[in-house]
Amino acid sequence: MTQPASLDSDTISSAIDGAVPAAHRQAKYQVRFDWSAEGAAAVAADADVVVWVDALADAPAPELPGDGAVLAAGLTDASAVARWILAEQVRLGRRAMIALVAAGGATPSGATRFAVEDLLAAGAVVDALASVGIDYSSPEAAAACAAFTGLRGAVAHLLTASVSGQERVAAGAVPADIAPAGRLDASDAVTVLRAPRQNGAPAAE
Repeated sequence: MTQPASLDSDTISSAIDGAVPAAHRQAKYQVRFDWSAEGAAAVAADADVVVWVDALADAPAPELPGDGAVLAAGLTDASAVARWILAEQVRLGRRAMIALVAAGGATPSGATRFAVEDLLAAGAVVDALASVGIDYSSPEAAAACAAFTGLRGAVAHLLTASVSGQERVAAGAVPADIAPAGRLDASDAVTVLRAPRQNGAPAAE
């Protein structure tokens, strides 16, 4: 993806400081899903685990709200991320609250745009979480999961054919350079961007 100009700590802080409508927090659901900085402010502040989803990661994740663990995820490590989250839930000794935040792409003006590869990668994580028994998902997370399961066989093609993939091709990449990011569960490694809180207490709202 191309990093949106809106994804910086000042923007996230501004979004957090502003009033987030209660409905936007998806607070009653164990697995939530939203997009970019404002979405992170809505769903991630009280999460035990925040998953920054960027299928074509080419820029660092921004600082994300809350004090829970932060993981990076894409299509290649969705199942590994789900297993990590399950282990963290066991460590906590209670239901872990999970926020998936899709990075999205950037418009020419720098605003965040929809990025199909990040939707599919988020859906892959939601699907993998359901496979380990973590399946109380918000409608937003469930819709991402349905997109992934419906298009599972085409994700590698969609990755290269997407706006973000074609941006890379226009910049000189060849499809073979992009294809590895679409190989489902090719990696068992999990990228931890922020370690989990050690006392297991939920974040204060």
